[in-house]
Amino acid sequence: MTTEEKDMQEIGQRLCGLREACDVTVKEMAEDLNVSVETYEAWEATGKDVPISAIYHMARKFGVEFTEILTGTAAKLNTFQVVRAGQGKNVERYPGYHYDDLAWRYADKIMQPLEVVLDPSDEPAKLVSHGGQEFNLVLEGTVIVSWEDQEFVLEAGDSIYFNPSHPHGQRCGGSVPAKFVTIIAE
Repeated sequence: MTTEEKDMQEIGQRLCGLREACDVTVKEMAEDLNVSVETYEAWEATGKDVPISAIYHMARKFGVEFTEILTGTAAKLNTFQVVRAGQGKNVERYPGYHYDDLAWRYADKIMQPLEVVLDPSDEPAKLVSHGGQEFNLVLEGTVIVSWEDQEFVLEAGDSIYFNPSHPHGQRCGGSVPAKFVTIIAE
């Protein structure tokens, strides 16, 4: 089992545990989310192909933080920094986006969350590009996100959203390991 599959399976287990703790049946939850029982059971079994909106809906319904379902811990959230290419090489940062906005903007998107730990001794990641939208939430330490020819320093609670078709990478920005969750919304 890959790290990504393990992370997704843990999300499914948290969905199941939350539903059971709130005494809601699989059938009731499936109806509430307007999906088949089979689809919902697969979400709990594997955590795979869960739309962002479904996790957000369950978080609101059961009174927990969206990030707690994703990571197993409640992270103190600051605002999103939204990064996009402007004219030429200009990059603009937009504060003010929260995970509520993520769910609203990408309601039917599938998310592929992955928890990453970066050690200070790690070499900087090679710049990569891929489709979809990418959301990085820093849980611990400092993460430096390279995006095109700019660097963004993120502390615990900060998050960044960008179009990952532009080359990007992440590295540890401090003297202690850094942990972040990256969510690829396809």
